[in-house]
Amino acid sequence: MSKTVTAKAHTNIALVKYWGKKDATLMLPQNGSISLTLDHFYTETSVTFDAKANQDVIYFNQTKLAPGKARRMVSFLDLVRQLSGQTARAIVKTSNHVPTSAGLASSASGFAALAAASSQAAGLTLTPTELSRLARRGSGSATRSIFGGFVEWHAGHDDASSYAETIQDPVDWDIQMIAVVLQAHKKPISSTNGMARVVQTSPYYAAWVKTANHDLAQMRTAIADRNLTAVGEIAETNAMRMHALNLSAKPAFNYFTADTLTTIKIVENLRARGINCYYTLDAGPNVKIICAGKDTAKITSALQTHFTAEQLIIAKPGPGITMTTN
Repeated sequence: MSKTVTAKAHTNIALVKYWGKKDATLMLPQNGSISLTLDHFYTETSVTFDAKANQDVIYFNQTKLAPGKARRMVSFLDLVRQLSGQTARAIVKTSNHVPTSAGLASSASGFAALAAASSQAAGLTLTPTELSRLARRGSGSATRSIFGGFVEWHAGHDDASSYAETIQDPVDWDIQMIAVVLQAHKKPISSTNGMARVVQTSPYYAAWVKTANHDLAQMRTAIADRNLTAVGEIAETNAMRMHALNLSAKPAFNYFTADTLTTIKIVENLRARGINCYYTLDAGPNVKIICAGKDTAKITSALQTHFTAEQLIIAKPGPGITMTTN
């Protein structure tokens, strides 16, 4: 009798970012990265392998996906079948509590949950490291969403050596993110296509890899010291260097909107007033503000001069993946 496995995975926001692959098939990054898993944003996915099914059927937010839109997830299920020896097709039901394709790491939580649920439903018993490696094959950043708290993804040089592991969990000090959701619809160029263009055309790419590796060492120390200022400064600089790469690509592109720049200016003004806050951005217009919980009211008050309360989502450090079996 087939079993249904449900997995819940939270998104992570990179503080030191990876931007560019050295192997697109294995999803091996050009540089390592460090992230913080968040409690507010998550994906919940159930997988059942059904011997009577003649094709994989995937429901996304209760809507059945057309074959074209399901292709990436079906390819991932094929990998799980290859690893497990399972031959049946799967029924997948996934619910995403993250704005999709807007730079809020929806693919990270999505493929982490799919990796966990599908591998266990197929009969595999994976260690966290093995699960991290598997999730990476669906989406690079998914390798980090297996774990809670602060997480480091080791770039590695092959499938076995590229995986994530916990740096600090639970997080026992006052740090959080305020997500400013400026645009919840699809971004103009996907992360996959954007980073490929940067690697191929930016004259500054080698310098990015070098500085990102330096940032990794600095960020590890900042986290160990529970130093919010250092974490924020490193993350902000690293993010802006990543976005500078996009402007140096041919053709150039960017994910910023006018509201993105407005948010950045608000953060800079708050910091000039002595409030310890910093911004970071992934491949999308939305801004994540790194700050202490004690400063939430002051920061949200300043933001609400331009944005609605519904656009401001407070996220604390979140947990690693969880699974249940029915």
